[in-house]
Amino acid sequence: MSRDVINRRVRELKPSGIRRFFELIIGREDVISLGVGEPDFSVPWRIREEMIYSLEKGITSYTSNYGLLELREAIAEYYRKFGVESTHDNVFITTGVSEGIDLALRAVINPGDRVLVPEPTYVSYRPLAHIAGAEVIPIPTDPEFKITYDDLVRFRNEKIKAVMLNYPNNPTGVSLRKREIEEIADAVNELDCLVISDEIYAELSYNFRHFSIAALDGMFERTIVLNGFSKGFAMTGMRVGYVIAPEEILDAMVKIHQYSMLCAPVTAQIGALEALKNGEEELERMRSEYMRRRNFFVRRLRELFDVVMPDGAFYAFPNVSSTGLNGEEFAEKLLIEKNVAVVPGDAFGECGGNYVRCAYAVSMEKLKIAVERMEELVNSS
Repeated sequence: MSRDVINRRVRELKPSGIRRFFELIIGREDVISLGVGEPDFSVPWRIREEMIYSLEKGITSYTSNYGLLELREAIAEYYRKFGVESTHDNVFITTGVSEGIDLALRAVINPGDRVLVPEPTYVSYRPLAHIAGAEVIPIPTDPEFKITYDDLVRFRNEKIKAVMLNYPNNPTGVSLRKREIEEIADAVNELDCLVISDEIYAELSYNFRHFSIAALDGMFERTIVLNGFSKGFAMTGMRVGYVIAPEEILDAMVKIHQYSMLCAPVTAQIGALEALKNGEEELERMRSEYMRRRNFFVRRLRELFDVVMPDGAFYAFPNVSSTGLNGEEFAEKLLIEKNVAVVPGDAFGECGGNYVRCAYAVSMEKLKIAVERMEELVNSS
């Protein structure tokens, strides 16, 4: 059969650097994995109980394409803590944030539109923008990992359609303070473009409270906010995300959603509503534990490598070039010789080539063993 049977843009996609590397783990015993960006906590009991009860009551039907009205109202109210004023008309529920990213890009991108993607960045942005027909322009941000006004305004004559933001960031954990976000907003206004702001780690901010760019004067009409319940509430398998956006953009996204996904699972939406109503205590407990792990893990990593202190999320992104190895070489050697799995930094963009991503979403005991094994590897080099 001719290769033409496959969509050209799909055929050009490279496999995920994360998934490709973790195929090496299959069948290996005693591996400590610092690779998967997934909380090691179970969904809090009150949330699980509410979902179980909804099933016992037989609530198993479709919802509106937009999602449960009560959940949308609760999200609009909840996001005021991040400075964003909206109503349920600006909110709809997606099947995880990943679907939201895909919908946002497909709703606003025409073939050839240019999208700025600061790197290192989450692995989905560039492929999904490519599928939508965008010309992706990566912006390296190492070694500080913060996009700046100057980084953006140099594209003022390039007819940029959108800028992708992700703070707190995956894979670096770096975030931006309000004054830094204000500078980015100034640049976005000069570019006269949209912002697609993935704020999935907003609740996992340690050094300062997360502030959404959509909260700034004049920015709501330019911004698509993406968030969900996977990270802060440990609901990864429930697949509940949400979008906050101007109605025109929101309605365009829902047009695609209603044909491709229809609606997020009703049981998970009910659990998400309970998370917003009564999940703060458990969220704070998990956040405090991640911060404790971060403080220990980064302190130990800094004895071996250069590491920027994460402001949020649950990742550290050490530069391993002092070992004489690049990120991929170090990750393979660490796995093969010491049974510790991390992700090579180039999975998140070329500027991550000398780094590895380590997720500290594992127990303190495992973190201690993992960093001891890293130290053994470094000392044996």
